[in-house]
Amino acid sequence: MTERSAPWTSAPTAATGLSLVQLSRAAMAALMVGDLDGAAAASGLVFPADLADGRMKGVWARRYHQTGDDPSSAEWVTRAVLADGVVIGAAGFHGPPDERGMVEVGYGVAEGRRRQGYAKAILAALIRRAAAEPAVTVLRATISPDNAASLATVAAFGLVHVGEQWDEEDGLELIYELPVPAA
Repeated sequence: MTERSAPWTSAPTAATGLSLVQLSRAAMAALMVGDLDGAAAASGLVFPADLADGRMKGVWARRYHQTGDDPSSAEWVTRAVLADGVVIGAAGFHGPPDERGMVEVGYGVAEGRRRQGYAKAILAALIRRAAAEPAVTVLRATISPDNAASLATVAAFGLVHVGEQWDEEDGLELIYELPVPAA
């Protein structure tokens, strides 16, 4: 396993230490159609059902096609989040840094694992990963205005509201950014 495909980790917190594990395209292909058994066979991980239904199917489909079109994006995109070896969420970036050095985070915690500090631990790991990459200068999060939990999470890390956008799938999103100093 190369350093880039090694799990991204979070320091132990109240939520415990986390690992963000890169998934194969085969695992993403299974998740995008809701095939939990296929995802387990491809990854060796057991996924909670809500990480392979509804909106998440679309996330996995986008990342599957993205990594097919641009294999180098695989090290950046959505990963399985493990706590004590159990999949509790999904997180990563929407892709590698763009021309201005911006990466956008995406993260979610499985329904039964929310309100335990995992989102903050995940965001901390993503910020550390971004800071370790010299090409990254800005970390972005886009959040629905009614998602109070995510708004509180990004506020805890000092992300600043810089605008809004309309997303065809998610509707109105508030844009938050954080300058990323070189590691």
